[in-house]
Amino acid sequence: MAGEYGLLLENAEQLVLVCGRGEKYLLQEGAGRLPVLRHASLLVGRDGLIKAVGQADALRSQFSGASFDRVIDCSGKCILPGLVDAHTHPVWAGDRVHEFAMKLAGASYMEIHEAGGGIHFTVEHTRNAPEEELFNTLKHRLERMRLAGSTLVECKSGYGLNLETELKMLRVIERAKRSMDIGISSTYCGAHSVPKGKTASEATDDIINNHLPKLKELQLSGKIDVDNIDVFCEKGVFDLDSTRRILQAGKDMGLQINFHGDELHPMKSAELGAELGAQAISHLEEVSDEGITAMARAKCAAVLLPTTAYMLRLKQPQARKMLKEGVIVALGSDFNPNAYCFSMPMVMHLACVNMKMSMNEALAAATINAAYALGKSDTHGSIEAGKQGDVIVINSTRWEHLIYQFGGHQALIDYVIVKGKIVYKNEKCGIMSSY
Repeated sequence: MAGEYGLLLENAEQLVLVCGRGEKYLLQEGAGRLPVLRHASLLVGRDGLIKAVGQADALRSQFSGASFDRVIDCSGKCILPGLVDAHTHPVWAGDRVHEFAMKLAGASYMEIHEAGGGIHFTVEHTRNAPEEELFNTLKHRLERMRLAGSTLVECKSGYGLNLETELKMLRVIERAKRSMDIGISSTYCGAHSVPKGKTASEATDDIINNHLPKLKELQLSGKIDVDNIDVFCEKGVFDLDSTRRILQAGKDMGLQINFHGDELHPMKSAELGAELGAQAISHLEEVSDEGITAMARAKCAAVLLPTTAYMLRLKQPQARKMLKEGVIVALGSDFNPNAYCFSMPMVMHLACVNMKMSMNEALAAATINAAYALGKSDTHGSIEAGKQGDVIVINSTRWEHLIYQFGGHQALIDYVIVKGKIVYKNEKCGIMSSY
């Protein structure tokens, strides 16, 4: 018989709230001292929302006599919010492992791109791939992200560059959103590169005059639900003017602005994003001092991608300067054929080692601030009553092991829970399964 309440996680050695006062994001000071409860419990209702969190004894007393669908003893373990991956490209066909060897031999990202590799290689294979194949590979990739603790993932299109394939990718993302136990924020990224045979100006006109009107039609009919618009603002790709036109057109139809900027060359993308009211800008390896100041003032999140700087041997994003200047710093894996990483724990580790973030700052960046970058920090990113019951349980008495154990998350994570539903259970806790 079903219990009165859904799931009770009790007696955790540490329970990391991340936020305790309904904050929408955390700046440097707040991120530096995250609230952690000792010997704590968490109750998630049958509606998938957090009903109560607090000291184990107090919670047991408060709900004395109540029945639960499932009770998990978390003694000696830690409970953390589900991780949020604020930047991924998970829908594509065509392996680019051969390009890794080219990079190791010294070829730059743009050299590979100009030789017909990079995005264009993936575009050709993605255009030719059946929709069912794309869905199956997306499903597998999202499952691997979930095994590493991600419970909310931003998913971009962008390997179509024509209307037909971009819509195919967005349909695949929508299908995953409706059928899988994982949160998805959907992003239209038709301006990921300039299609072969078109100039940047022609591609911009095509997106504004053809792609976006069709997208709006499908949104209004309820066939797809897209959250964000993205442009790769970069030298040799989309310049500042083209980027402005596309982002403004997307904003006018109700999409959040969340785009690639200042990655390989200083483009003044950060200044543009602040001016347009962007929710977030990603990469920012080459951001200007003025851009950092503008983003801080505009409360525009910086989604930093340490895997990309690592893989491409780029200059590291200036995380410390951004934090000091009051920027909302978030993290993403940038999962794509060029940076093949599913694991936000590894991303946090790289952020600490290579970008000099503290472990507290990295966790805040991979939870509440990443949720803010997706416009979802009112429902995700922290363990607070009323928020969605997305949490992970790790087999350690200190939560920092999630970051400290580089590549160790597969043995460390015992449970991944989405909306109060156990979607992954480590085999050493019993039988590995998806409920």
